[in-house]
Amino acid sequence: MALLDALDGQARLRRMDTEELDALAGEIRAFLIDRVSRSGGHLGPNLGVVELTIALHRVFDSPRDRLVWDTGHQSYVHKILTGRRAGFDRLRQQGGLSGYPSQAESEHDLVENSHASTSLSYADGLARADAYRDVRDRAVVAIIGDGALTGGMAWEALNNIAGGPERGLVIVLNDNTRSYAPTIGGVADHLAVLREGRSWPGVFEQLGLSYLGPVDGHDIGAMEAELIRARELGGPVVVHVVTEKGRGFTHTEGNELDRGHAVRPMDPASGAPLAASAARSYTAVFGEEITKLAAARPDLVAITAAMLEPVGLLEMGRRFPGRVIDVGIAEQHAVTMAAGLSMGGMHPVVAIYATFVNRAFDQLLMDVALHRRAVTFVLDRSGVTGDDGPSHNGMWDLSILQVVPGLRIAAPRDAARLAELLAEAVAWEQGPTLVRFAKGAAEPDIPAATTFGGMDVLRRSGSLDVLVVSVGALAGVALGVSDTLRERGIGTTVIDPRWVTPVNPVLCDVARRHRLVITIEDNSRAGGVGSTIAQALQDAGVGTPLRAFGIPRRFLEHGRRSDVLAGCGLTAPDIALAVVEELAERVDVHVPVERIEGGR
Repeated sequence: MALLDALDGQARLRRMDTEELDALAGEIRAFLIDRVSRSGGHLGPNLGVVELTIALHRVFDSPRDRLVWDTGHQSYVHKILTGRRAGFDRLRQQGGLSGYPSQAESEHDLVENSHASTSLSYADGLARADAYRDVRDRAVVAIIGDGALTGGMAWEALNNIAGGPERGLVIVLNDNTRSYAPTIGGVADHLAVLREGRSWPGVFEQLGLSYLGPVDGHDIGAMEAELIRARELGGPVVVHVVTEKGRGFTHTEGNELDRGHAVRPMDPASGAPLAASAARSYTAVFGEEITKLAAARPDLVAITAAMLEPVGLLEMGRRFPGRVIDVGIAEQHAVTMAAGLSMGGMHPVVAIYATFVNRAFDQLLMDVALHRRAVTFVLDRSGVTGDDGPSHNGMWDLSILQVVPGLRIAAPRDAARLAELLAEAVAWEQGPTLVRFAKGAAEPDIPAATTFGGMDVLRRSGSLDVLVVSVGALAGVALGVSDTLRERGIGTTVIDPRWVTPVNPVLCDVARRHRLVITIEDNSRAGGVGSTIAQALQDAGVGTPLRAFGIPRRFLEHGRRSDVLAGCGLTAPDIALAVVEELAERVDVHVPVERIEGGR
């Protein structure tokens, strides 16, 4: 690592000759393989942009020149070249380096974006601001992948960039033919034509943009020449750079599914995960169950947005290839297309990450729910996801979507309930349904002690002091709260409503007989299930006080899921302590308020 050790910023980088630059690229790849193998993270995308990032930092003067990385998971090399190499020892760990751009880390990180297709809009705004303020001595550079170019927002931006005032804006199109998996659709086909030199002019020039390339994204000298030309042109220009995702590492180059897009901690020699989990993930359970349902129902069609394997649709796609549709990074289109499929007699299942449903709220509300279409939404990675950081936590879906009329929302607590609720969701034909589940291994199955009015009663102990309403994967925490309260002589009833929206009226009847109701959810407290149940109790004339436990209204830093939940107070000791204090203050029940072990 001699060259990396000697690197003191862009000045030293710009003094390197061709031989040194090639050697530096090799050292950076070796460093990435070593560090990301230890921590896990986005390896393939960063191995593919080593030479591109070196060229960018030799031609442009960050942070005065603005570099905006689309999606942000391809910014590891950028972080290395801007003085953050030491931080890779704690990559994606609590208190360590983020896996995405972070303003808190460096002035070189202008945009903390990890949702795709946004860079061109940011860059257009930055370039317009410089034009308005007559700032002419710096450039704005957006680096966007061909996968992100499948998103409609990117084309909205291109339309306005081409038609706006003259301003310096360089669009680096990092074309590696993939997002998570191979890029599909008409945009991918057109880029293939441009790569092969079979079309002139291309779509960018037809829009009125200058176009340079295609250029070999692993030839630093060739890229520098094109980037210098782009900077000197002065107006909006597209530089088409062809790169190879996962370049330089056997286990990413040989992975044709995703080229090592995101890896777990692994042995770099064998590529094998260091700690393979024997437990099935919620995603795997969904994949098995949706394939069974598809076999039984010829009208069932699945839709995903560039996430076929991550959301568990790989097996259904293999068995029923004509009934799994990958729309690219286009959640809005996916949802409205699903409405059309439903109108045409099919039952669509839209499977995306919970964090990405935010992007399609209007379509879900107006195109699906308003028309009472039987579309099932499956939200993977709901609640706290952990190491991917603030933008990837699926902690807003319940707050956003409970306002949608006619939408039924289920939150399974374990694998068995996921299978049950998914089957119930696709059987419902009166309107839209949604099933949300957490990232990672499914919780151990928690059988119901009994059922009551369509709800699962998980525990009934002692007097009717506290009704604990458990939402989804936090059922284990809810039972832990019950255990701790029982030790202090406080009786509890623990209920899993299964369908959290609309609120089951039976829950209001049960709440009426208790002294206190608490709700526990891994969603924002603002507008979450607790808020909705409180409203239902009020509407039903139930005077039992309610205390909602959930995620505070703030963005959460990256870290292990368990640590992030603990930081939000979503542990059994913390919740139990709060309940004891609440009872002492508000309810005529004598309880000891001494510190509960493990509580804060």
